[in-house]
Amino acid sequence: MRRFLDRYWYAYAMVLPVVVVIGVLVLLPLGQGLFFTFTDINEGNIANPFLDRPSTYDVVGLANYLNVLSGEPAYGAFWATLVRTLIWTFSGVFFHYVIGLGLAMLLNRPMRFRSVYRVLLILPWAVPAFISAFSWRYLFNADYGLINWALESVGLPTPVWLGQSNIALVAVIIVNVWLGVPFMMVALLGGLQAIPADLYEAAEIDGATPWQRFVHVTVPALRSVSNTVILLGVIWTFNMFAVIYLITGPNPNTRILITYAFERFFSGATRDYAIASTYGVLILSVLLVFATVYRRALKRQGEVW
Repeated sequence: MRRFLDRYWYAYAMVLPVVVVIGVLVLLPLGQGLFFTFTDINEGNIANPFLDRPSTYDVVGLANYLNVLSGEPAYGAFWATLVRTLIWTFSGVFFHYVIGLGLAMLLNRPMRFRSVYRVLLILPWAVPAFISAFSWRYLFNADYGLINWALESVGLPTPVWLGQSNIALVAVIIVNVWLGVPFMMVALLGGLQAIPADLYEAAEIDGATPWQRFVHVTVPALRSVSNTVILLGVIWTFNMFAVIYLITGPNPNTRILITYAFERFFSGATRDYAIASTYGVLILSVLLVFATVYRRALKRQGEVW
C-alpha cells in the first residue's frame, strides 16, 4: 500500500479536490434530502436562526412515500404525472435520435457549404436554454406569435398553444426537440465518421441497396454511440425543468415530476420540503431503475457497457 501511494500520490492529490466538491455539492444535499423524506418538514417548522426559531418537525417514517404513491391530487397525482413525464421523455428522445441521425447522415456526405450547415444546426445547442425558451414562448403566443400568424395566413386554425390543454404539452415537446437535436446530431456524426469506408464498399460490391447498407452497416456500427446518447437523452429530458417552466409556468397540463417538485418546494402558502424531497428521491429511483434495466438489456444483446 505504501509503495502504491508513493507511486500514485500525485493522481490522488489531483482527484481529491473534485471528490470534495462532489461530496459537498452533491452527496451532502442528497443525504439531507433523503432525510427530509422521512419527516414532515416545511417552511413553518424548519429552524430559522434569523427569527431565533428552533425546528419543530417530526419524523413520520414512510408516510410521505405512501401519500405520494397513493396518487392523490393533494400530493401531485404521482401516477398521472409519471405517465405525462414518460410521454414527454420518450417522445422527445425519439425525435432527438431520429432527426439527429437523419441530419448526421446528410452532413456526413460531401456537399457544398457543409461547414455552414453544421454551424447553423448547432446554434440551438449553443444558445442558452432560457433565451431559447423565451423566444419560443413569443413564437407560440396566441395573440401575436409568429406561428399563429403563419397558420392564419394560410387559413388554418390558430390554437392557444400555451393554454390549459394538452396542446401545451405538444408545444414544449417541440421546443425540447429543437434544443436536443444538435447534441444527437454531433454525437452520431462523430460515430458515422468513425465507420470504415471499406464496410460500405464491400456491401455495395455485394449488391446491397442503400437501405440494406443503412440497416446492416450503419446501425450496428453506431450501436455503442446510440446506446450512450439515448441513455443520456432519457436522463436529461426526464429532468428537463427549464424548458417547461419558462414556457408554460405551473401549468397542470405540462407538469412533470421535476416541475411539481419545484412547485412544492418554492410555491404555495407553506413550502413543503418533505414532499418535494420525496419527489426528488422517487425521480432518482426511477432513473436508477431505468439505467439498470437498460444496461442489463444491452448486456443480453452482447454489448459491453
